[in-house]
Amino acid sequence: MPNRVIPNLPHIDQVGFVVQNLMESVRSYEMLFGEFNVWEPTYIEAASYRGEFADCTLHIATTQNGSLEIELIQALEGRSPHIEATERSAFGMHHVRYRVKEIEGYIKAAQSCGYEVIWYKHWDEATKFGYLERAGDPLIIEFLEMP
Repeated sequence: MPNRVIPNLPHIDQVGFVVQNLMESVRSYEMLFGEFNVWEPTYIEAASYRGEFADCTLHIATTQNGSLEIELIQALEGRSPHIEATERSAFGMHHVRYRVKEIEGYIKAAQSCGYEVIWYKHWDEATKFGYLERAGDPLIIEFLEMP
């Protein structure tokens, strides 16, 4: 059934989890999802976070389960939605991601459904991401525009 509120919204391509300890979580979830690729800690500089520029460092592991990517994220330092979740001990499913073209149109459509942008980064001309949340809903949606 096509989505009528956000036109042409593609299928979810990633489910992200915030975890307390990345390596323990990788070992725990490998039996369900398969072998993870563990990245070096990722430094994200000057992303717009709740109206201000903020840096953060995240430790990430990913694996592919069919067409769905599973992402585990341990927040190390700085300011981001993952740091916020960690400070609240809100570990577990955190966000779903949609890979889109023309991210701004999807953000505008989601805003008409009550979502607001809380984290946004314009990496380069081809790559942008935005995390959006809405009041009373613990699930964050991510839009990623990337070739």
